[in-house]
Amino acid sequence: MTTRQLLTPREASRILGVSYPTIKQWILSGKLKTVQTPGGHHRLSEAALKPFLVKDQMKPATESRQRYRRVSGRNQLAGKVVSIHVEGLLAEVVLSVGDAHLTAIITANAVNELQLKKGDLAAALIKSTDVMIERLDDPL
Repeated sequence: MTTRQLLTPREASRILGVSYPTIKQWILSGKLKTVQTPGGHHRLSEAALKPFLVKDQMKPATESRQRYRRVSGRNQLAGKVVSIHVEGLLAEVVLSVGDAHLTAIITANAVNELQLKKGDLAAALIKSTDVMIERLDDPL
């Protein structure tokens, strides 16, 4: 097998729809078999990825990583639309994700194009450079 037929861990992570650190963890734990280059770099065959892809195909569409392979962002939270409030050019969409509600402000046009309505399954795609932290317990 030549090196050309082998994938880098980063390429494998894109194919599987998981993060690069996850692939590295799988390699180091032995969950994912690799060959090493003379320089010590890990390379993976496409055959090594097949069991992961087959297992993913057996999952319901909302849980499958296939959806993640179609978009560049990896921070996606799937849930059910619990409310939509359209006012003018904007719409407030509230998703129920697990035990939490997530609110997104998108264009009214986007709601119409997606034909989004209460009860639909949807995913919030999160792309942010800032994360704020709020303290929830009372400091002494």
